[in-house]
Amino acid sequence: MAVRVQAEDFDVATEVAALTAGQKNVGAIVTFTGRVRDNEGQLAAMTLEHYPGMTEAELARIEAEAQARWPLQASLVVHRVGKLVPGDNIVLVMTASAHRQAAFEAAGFLMDYLKTRAPFWKKEISAAGDSAWVEAREGDESATKRWS
Repeated sequence: MAVRVQAEDFDVATEVAALTAGQKNVGAIVTFTGRVRDNEGQLAAMTLEHYPGMTEAELARIEAEAQARWPLQASLVVHRVGKLVPGDNIVLVMTASAHRQAAFEAAGFLMDYLKTRAPFWKKEISAAGDSAWVEAREGDESATKRWS
């Protein structure tokens, strides 16, 4: 199990190979890659901020909970910070298990909790130069409740 917060981009294929190297008992790998999306040409960039140390600790706690709930052979959470533009990768969640159901459920759990509990702050910068902090969405909170 691993978590990383970084400014640098990541390569999904490289991360999958590293996560599963030497593991013959992995029958399912689920990956989720979140990207910066541009809503109809309105977004110029997004800045993601975090509280170093606290953010990594919370990501590790969330990942440890996934490991406790499902029989995972491995998992990884990579979250980027800094200035990103439309099309850039933001987050990578990977889960590896002997069977697909555990891998799918654990990946869903991790993403739901990342969206609602991980201490990241997002500011969108519009094409016109305006900026605004991104508020939490009610749908994200509802999705998280299914794991209680």
